[in-house]
Amino acid sequence: MHRSEWQKSSYSAANNECVELRRADTSIELRESDEGDIILRTTPAALATLLHGLKAGEFDHHA
Repeated sequence: MHRSEWQKSSYSAANNECVELRRADTSIELRESDEGDIILRTTPAALATLLHGLKAGEFDHHA
């Protein structure tokens, strides 16, 4: 399986409390930088749908 390097948001600066992601073949992998051994794998389409929903406020009622 081909994997790219982990990337994190530039907004995280030097803080290690962030979500990192990388490409793994046809999937996207996500992890918390301080819990690096726990990895969530999803598809690019599913991640795009989640991000769209987050930006649109679809999950605000759960906060």
